[in-house]
Amino acid sequence: MRIGTFVRVAAGLLGIPVVVVAGSCTTPAAYPERGLTLIVAYGAGGGTDASARLLANDLGRTIGQFVTVQNIAGGGGWNGWSAIAHATPDGYTIGYLNVPSMFAGYLNPDIGRPESLDSFTLLMNHVTDYCVWAVRTDSPFKSMADVIAAAKSNPGGVSIAAHGYGGDDHLAILSMQEATGVEFRVIHNRSTADSKAQILGGHVDVVGANVSEVVAEYKAGEMRVLGVMSPTRSEFLPDVPTFEEQDYDQEWAVSRGIAAPKGLPHATVDALMRFLEAAIASEGHKREAARLSLALEVKKGKAYEDFLKTQEQHIKRLMGW
Repeated sequence: MRIGTFVRVAAGLLGIPVVVVAGSCTTPAAYPERGLTLIVAYGAGGGTDASARLLANDLGRTIGQFVTVQNIAGGGGWNGWSAIAHATPDGYTIGYLNVPSMFAGYLNPDIGRPESLDSFTLLMNHVTDYCVWAVRTDSPFKSMADVIAAAKSNPGGVSIAAHGYGGDDHLAILSMQEATGVEFRVIHNRSTADSKAQILGGHVDVVGANVSEVVAEYKAGEMRVLGVMSPTRSEFLPDVPTFEEQDYDQEWAVSRGIAAPKGLPHATVDALMRFLEAAIASEGHKREAARLSLALEVKKGKAYEDFLKTQEQHIKRLMGW
């Protein structure tokens, strides 16, 4: 046993406080000393879960410790986000923030949660997954113009499935209604998996989802993707036009970013940022993200915070909160 360790143990047994002075032979262990927990506010199998498990694998390799994904679903995502916000700010619990989905919890006065963006240490954006509208391949709708024409001729007659009130799918629908003056019959589901089951089963006319969530069905010939709400065509759906190409100025996506509890020490923030950047920049991470049809888009620190605050105000206006 090292002398310094023996002195601390012996003194501890005797109840004597120990002060370690500069120049002693003991040094504090480097962060992280143990594994990390990465909280996902949704169940397993969705786009956020896929992003998290990819990150956990490569972050674990980077820090030389296990990173365990913990799915805490329910409460519109706030069961999980609250768990992140109220965890001990020691760098051992981090998690995903899903924007715009999380805004409803505290901006909507009917919900009025006490947490907000200020409850977190905002680290960086990881993935930006743009919204799409898709139909079954045997649908009469071949373009966005077809959908809008049908909705205009039969207000409320065209059904569209979305995941979550106040989420990106829902907000994209509201924005399209505002821009075109049409009215859709919106079907809210607990998950995009439910929405996809409805469209494939012929129970709804259109599904609102994200790129990564429909690529497999698109390639299998089960779905026709009518448009992507991105500034340029998606690298994963290169044959699908953007909404803007079809004369609808719409840009919507889900941002999956990484945060920790408020009050994380600056040294720990700096270390986490270095580890996250290294993991995301690795060639293996980029290859696997491409295989999963996940678009990596890193925004760090202040840039990430500014992005979230801007989105917050945009959604507040659109929803009338």
